[in-house]
Amino acid sequence: MTQRIVVTGIGATTPLGGDAKSTWAALLAGESGISTLEQEWVAKYELPVTFAGQAKVPAAEVLTPQEAKRLDPSSQFALVAGREAWADAGSPAVEPERLAVEFATGIGGVWTLLDAYDTLKERGPRRVMPMTVPMLMPNGPAAAIGMDIAARGGVRTAVSACASSTEAIANAITRLRSGEIDIVVAGGAEAAIHPMPIAAFASMHALSRRNDEPQAASRPYDTSRDGFVMGEGAGAVVLETLEHAQARGARIYAELVGGAVTSDAYHITAPDPEGSGAARAMIAALKQAGARPEDVVHVNAHATSTPVGDIAEYTALKRVFGDHLSNIAVSATKSSTGHLLGGTGAIEAIFTILALHERVLPPTINLVEQDPEIPLDVVTSPRPLPDGKHLAISNSFGFGGHNAVVAFSTYVA
Repeated sequence: MTQRIVVTGIGATTPLGGDAKSTWAALLAGESGISTLEQEWVAKYELPVTFAGQAKVPAAEVLTPQEAKRLDPSSQFALVAGREAWADAGSPAVEPERLAVEFATGIGGVWTLLDAYDTLKERGPRRVMPMTVPMLMPNGPAAAIGMDIAARGGVRTAVSACASSTEAIANAITRLRSGEIDIVVAGGAEAAIHPMPIAAFASMHALSRRNDEPQAASRPYDTSRDGFVMGEGAGAVVLETLEHAQARGARIYAELVGGAVTSDAYHITAPDPEGSGAARAMIAALKQAGARPEDVVHVNAHATSTPVGDIAEYTALKRVFGDHLSNIAVSATKSSTGHLLGGTGAIEAIFTILALHERVLPPTINLVEQDPEIPLDVVTSPRPLPDGKHLAISNSFGFGGHNAVVAFSTYVA
């Protein structure tokens, strides 16, 4: 019999809140985590985009000074979210060799890398910090969590742009069903609100330029959408086999029933307009879940608020669900959080888990005039989910043509 996998802990630090509980409450309240950047480098470099989804609670305020000093901001966020998730799961007693980490990032330690290069240019090689390399490594966030909880069953990092942390969660399924381990901490983090990435994304016309109205800038499916809004933070989930969770009397949020990864092989940045790769990922995740498209009641969409991306995802959804798509409630939560790049999938997986657990679907804000080319049933205010067992999916797609989808169901013993 295939091992069932359940979610027993969640943790997050986002533009909406410093933990999962406050983030969820702000999301349901229809709040926006987007604000104007006050850093001096915005004017110094004359950045064309002057706002982002900054973490509501700086990680350095949560960690010890020594921890913050030795970790890139991406790893700081990861450690904050990982610790919350682990504590939320009850800090389970598990053999270190049967505990693993699957934790992702899209960009990694960009602050450390670029600060070190500035130091090299301005002050010479002797002033570059000895900890620079371990701080900038993309596996730094995963390693920080792994060392914190003494995970010796393997610590791995998926790097697939904005699909990264959804891929990490999907990868955890294989690890748990192999029987080699009992618990995985999975998720992702990103900390790229830095002048260079902002300038680069702006240069490729990917970012919204609503500098005078930042809280309304991320507007998935709206006819006036003009690009995504960069965000930062991390999300982590504790996953374990049902047998292990039951044996220790763990609280269970939801069941992780499927996950899949595909690729478009189409374009380095643009999604396949036919949505075939994204559709294959959804179909494969449902197949692993032993479910039919008609079983899905909710989708947390990738929905970045770009003119091309939102339509491409709709096309993929239509390929998979056909006429049933009109029965599916869709939430586009980047409208509140912004786009956390490699960390976004983990945050949205948490939103999907909580939607099932709390029986309420989170709203999409800033949708004033829905694009007639995207006739989805978009949730614009918290919507109750009826009692019963329900199936929901969370989509993530990234530059390079990466597609990752995870499927969760209401837990029934």
